[in-house]
Amino acid sequence: MQENETVISESAGSEAVMEKAAGGRQYRWLSWVSFLSIIALWCILTYGKITSSLFVPSPTAVWQAIVGMAKDGTLFVNCWDSTRRVMVGWFWSALIAVPLGMIMARSKVVSALLQPIIEFARYLPVVALVPLTILYLGIDENQKYVIIWLGTFFQLILMVIDTVSSVDRNMINAALTLGASRWQVYKEVIFPASLPGLMDDFRLTIGWAWTYLVVAEMVAASSGLGYIILKSQRFMATDVIFAGLILIGAIGLLTDWLMRLLTKLIVPWHDRLDQQ
Repeated sequence: MQENETVISESAGSEAVMEKAAGGRQYRWLSWVSFLSIIALWCILTYGKITSSLFVPSPTAVWQAIVGMAKDGTLFVNCWDSTRRVMVGWFWSALIAVPLGMIMARSKVVSALLQPIIEFARYLPVVALVPLTILYLGIDENQKYVIIWLGTFFQLILMVIDTVSSVDRNMINAALTLGASRWQVYKEVIFPASLPGLMDDFRLTIGWAWTYLVVAEMVAASSGLGYIILKSQRFMATDVIFAGLILIGAIGLLTDWLMRLLTKLIVPWHDRLDQQ
């Protein structure tokens, strides 16, 4: 009897996995349909002469712009410089936001001291802070890193606070009852329990970091995707502008996919609702 129940359970589990995989393939096809629909509309507008190429360049013109950058060697340089600026600025944001957010979530004193300042600062437009960053830091790479940092830090730390605050208090009380120190509670209970939520926070804020790229490369930049977009704006080279935007979106999608993959590797037990 027990063996039959085991076989039935394993069979049901296998069927669930197969259904989940089939459903995933179905939704991936919907994603492709969505992308292809946008490309089809783009082709109709441009090749059908419905809009002027000055406003919306054709896919062929945009592709030629990307190929031209690849041939003159600027494609990799611009992509790499922009990616480096985004990742360095975001990394320093995460490096500070995670421990500070965890402390603020557990300490009412630290939260009372810092949260009003953070709430105030997160409403400041980053574009308006560009002149001050130039005044304080000059026009080197550090100024660009700080722009990305300013665009992501204040949002990320509030997300970390919210994630850590949602940890089950019973687990913390159990650890304290067993004699765990404050450091052990953070290390063995709070951080592991918060990790799935933190990974989602990281993935979202990396996306926000990419949206501040053009702002970071607005002044005194000589390379980067944001730089070529702003440079092309002066000459109304909309094909290059579209090429830069598409490259930013493509690299952003790649970083998002890598973060999803990293989340599955680090927290394989975490099953999101949209993955069920």
